[in-house]
Amino acid sequence: MVEIYDTTLRDGAQAEGISFSFEDKLLIARRLDDLGVAFIEAGWPNPTSPKDLEVFERLRQESFEHAQVVAFGSTHKVNRTPENDEGLATLLKAGTKHVTIFGKSWNLHVTKVLGTTLTNNLRLIEFSVRFLKDQGRRVCYDAEHFFDGYRADKDYALETLRAALDGGASVIVLCDTRGCTRTSILQNIIRDVRRQFGGVQFGIHTHNDIGLAVSNTIAAVELGMEQVQCTVNGYGERCGNADLCTVAPVLELGMDIRCLAPDGLEQLTDFSRFVSEVANIAPDRWQPFVGESAFAHKGGVHADAMVKCSESYQHCDPALVGNQGRLVTSEQSGRATLLAKLQHLFPGMDKASEPVRKLLEQLKLLESQGYSFETADASVEVLACKMLGMYRDPFHLIGFRTVDQKTADGIEAEAVVRLVVNGETYHTVAAAIGPVDALDMALRQGLEQVYPCLKLVHLVDYKVRVLANGQEGTAAKVRVLIESEDEHHTWGTVGVSENIIEASWLALVDSLSYKLLKEGVDISEAHV
Repeated sequence: MVEIYDTTLRDGAQAEGISFSFEDKLLIARRLDDLGVAFIEAGWPNPTSPKDLEVFERLRQESFEHAQVVAFGSTHKVNRTPENDEGLATLLKAGTKHVTIFGKSWNLHVTKVLGTTLTNNLRLIEFSVRFLKDQGRRVCYDAEHFFDGYRADKDYALETLRAALDGGASVIVLCDTRGCTRTSILQNIIRDVRRQFGGVQFGIHTHNDIGLAVSNTIAAVELGMEQVQCTVNGYGERCGNADLCTVAPVLELGMDIRCLAPDGLEQLTDFSRFVSEVANIAPDRWQPFVGESAFAHKGGVHADAMVKCSESYQHCDPALVGNQGRLVTSEQSGRATLLAKLQHLFPGMDKASEPVRKLLEQLKLLESQGYSFETADASVEVLACKMLGMYRDPFHLIGFRTVDQKTADGIEAEAVVRLVVNGETYHTVAAAIGPVDALDMALRQGLEQVYPCLKLVHLVDYKVRVLANGQEGTAAKVRVLIESEDEHHTWGTVGVSENIIEASWLALVDSLSYKLLKEGVDISEAHV
């Protein structure tokens, strides 16, 4: 058994171009628990980041089946004691049983970055760990820049580990923070460390600056490391971290080492793409195991061999990680994750039935046009119910218009919407800061008069991705992802168009339609 320690919400969030909102972090944390990771490092609570403390406060209200939530911080400041250090005090306010702190292992960092002596740095490590342990915390110590430190001054780097252990650390994590240690060197260092510290639980934290994060992580596990720190899709500083979506299947399928929930691997592809959507980053189609092209075979000898024997060019059954194989030249591509969604919606329906076949064809067509349903299950359910004759839109749109204007006080937006609901025409106008918000308000003014349950729906997140091919420029399609909630649930919807307002409209309509579906509102007789 190897513990997966996920640091997507902290180290992954430090990647260029990624900024997780409060709701993003909660969504990802829940899915990480479903996946079966052992630890979720939810952020670095510090006096200048109140958002992270709010995340921890909310996560304390969650009931996780597999994961423990971890708060991250550093050793106390040079000019403070643990008892009067704001950073450690805020770390305790996070209220987690498990905490991780990092300290300096490399003498260069001690003298030139911290600006203190080697001896004093050892005190910082030991006293910080002891203080947290005395406060009832289980402490994981991240030995930052350990491999660089070992190569610069082996004896001192080892002394930093002893200081953490003397303070009462439960786990020691060796960090390749600059991500530039070759695998053979890393293994030699780990062998020496383990010879000198028998019986200690060790972990590994690697960065990918020379492309060896996953390789180094697996090599460390082969030498007995019991905890691996990863991020989803390898997100992280500079070139990223070890990718959980590669490390986990290598451990489970290649080494027979359990690290996720029993059904965790089967969720992996869907989970990877879910986090990509939340991060608003296009999925890497060539990503091992979970990429769209990971099991794609294009023409010639490969395709011919795959028809005869799938093992000839595939290292594992793609279904084991929730992915699927496809022959690109013959366009034999389905959507396993979408089919799984349909089985959840209609468990008694025959997968081979004509309605299901047509629905899958429509979903596939929409995906070819730029739709992505990984975080838009509500749009899938609305579409499925429409195609199966179980639902239709409760209104007819006559038209809408949005106008933006610059005033002395800022930008103002106005939306005008004309709808027919139950045979009656509604002409509504709303003003807001932005056009999408104004459009949402105007749409609701008409519908809420007939369906008051829609007053409980709130838009909580809005993301836009340009689906450019490099030649379309400003005429490219955009994908709008909207997250909505009521007093009990949160759901996602999607719209795609060359016009951002129309794409937003499509996602907004799906969001309200989903609420009506869940409420069981009878619209079968509605005259639209």
